[in-house]
Amino acid sequence: MIMNNNIKGFHHFAVKAQNVDETIEFYRTLNFEIAHSWSLPQFNLEKCIMMKNKAFDCYIEICDNNADFPTQGRKRIPGDPYIENALLHICFTVEDAEKAFNEAVKNGAKPLSVKETLELENLGKKVKVSNSLVYGLNGEVIEFLETVSF
Repeated sequence: MIMNNNIKGFHHFAVKAQNVDETIEFYRTLNFEIAHSWSLPQFNLEKCIMMKNKAFDCYIEICDNNADFPTQGRKRIPGDPYIENALLHICFTVEDAEKAFNEAVKNGAKPLSVKETLELENLGKKVKVSNSLVYGLNGEVIEFLETVSF
């Protein structure tokens, strides 16, 4: 049973940034541009930026690390390689997963998994996927997935 058929699409994901300006520059390399910025003193939020992808209708919200609002897991301690929580990764559709991986690493991302092709099979249906993964500047896992239909 569908409980809410009012959902029109995916709007944005949000990242708490260790360095807002560096994070903005990194996401610029992934084809995002600044759409809006604001602060909310009542939440200790000094700087928040909404960036829109130039190619499709999707946004990323970048907030300073001192903001007091709910997040998953605990606050990242400097030196932590990653923090586990319910959000597994952010995925972008790309033409070339290897090229996207190399460009992201060149722009400050940390390598996680070079391009590989996997065959996902269930009930006789096989789907081949080619992807690569990096850690973004704030530890967020970013997947680059070559165009595929499931």
